[in-house]
Amino acid sequence: MKNLFTSESVSEGHPDKVADQISDAILDEMLEQDPNSRVAIETLVTTGLAVVSGEVTTDAYVDVQELVREVIRNIGYTKASYRFDSESCGVLSTIHQQSPDIAQGVDSSGKKKQGAGDQGMMFGYASTETEEYMPMTLQYSHNLLKTLAHIRKETALMPYLGPDSKSQVTVEYDENNNPLRIDTIVLSTQHDEGISQAQIRSDIKKNLISAVIPDNLMDANTTLHVNPTGKFVIGGPHSDTGLTGRKIIVDTYGGRGAHGGGAFSGKDASKVDRSAAYAARHVAKNIVAAELAEECLVQVAYAIGVADPVSINVNTYGTGKVSDLQLAEAIKKTFDLTPAGLIERLDLKKPNFLETAAYGHFGRNQFTWEKLDYVDKITNAVK
Repeated sequence: MKNLFTSESVSEGHPDKVADQISDAILDEMLEQDPNSRVAIETLVTTGLAVVSGEVTTDAYVDVQELVREVIRNIGYTKASYRFDSESCGVLSTIHQQSPDIAQGVDSSGKKKQGAGDQGMMFGYASTETEEYMPMTLQYSHNLLKTLAHIRKETALMPYLGPDSKSQVTVEYDENNNPLRIDTIVLSTQHDEGISQAQIRSDIKKNLISAVIPDNLMDANTTLHVNPTGKFVIGGPHSDTGLTGRKIIVDTYGGRGAHGGGAFSGKDASKVDRSAAYAARHVAKNIVAAELAEECLVQVAYAIGVADPVSINVNTYGTGKVSDLQLAEAIKKTFDLTPAGLIERLDLKKPNFLETAAYGHFGRNQFTWEKLDYVDKITNAVK
């Protein structure tokens, strides 16, 4: 029996990702004007309508109407036939003031350190499976859709493409969990009316699959499903309501490792749902890059209003060069995982969150939490 594992990704035009991008664009604009903004924005998109809600504490002023339309426009929803387009969709905003009860637990004052914005557990994961230290199944799922978006926006190769698309990659592993080959690829892409599925499949194989998937990972037994329902004309928010934070496994590790349950988009870094997940990835990636383990999952947990984590746990799945307990102790010595400490280390008050809102928050070197700047420090701490 084959040892198979599968991950999926969704494009920037997927309804849930449209919502994530709107929420993060508003966050970025507030941080641009006021780096100390406290933001928790939720977005819903459906046929002809975007609804923005949430709680903020900020000195910034944001033209929500225009910003929402700009995000939708940049994604590519610019045709009336999509029944959700940047010029004609309605935009409703019900953003209000953050709860003072939460604020008093998070704000620092005098000797009191900045506390966590909520309770919860967050996870970071890394492995040697790809050069990005990410699961192969998810990395290729993301790469397929990023390349498809480039084809749609920057070339004339497939002029019939719409913004909404999904991918799924299944990899076969050996008994030691080493990747052997790609068993199945599923690619569904929105398209204009009147385009044959035979043409779409041919174009996907020629222009996309060959550009993204290495030849040595595919063979005669690799299965390719393209638009398996037979048609994908109606897509985007007209076909399915989109909500912020509904693609958390796509955002993280594609089902590898673990997920604490909290969403990222629309939240400033005082919310440890987001910032501590970034910090945990930073820790796990540096441990694997230091060759202290081939695979590493780091869990950090917090209590609302309390600065220091209530627990740190490490699982190297039997691949660690030292014990998981030793690594946990080394993390405590090496990394400041208080909200204020990780915000400073990862520079999380800068407005760069819109970039995270599609194609994954991890495995992309433009983000500070992907730096391999603690390899020597964690190595020395273990010694």
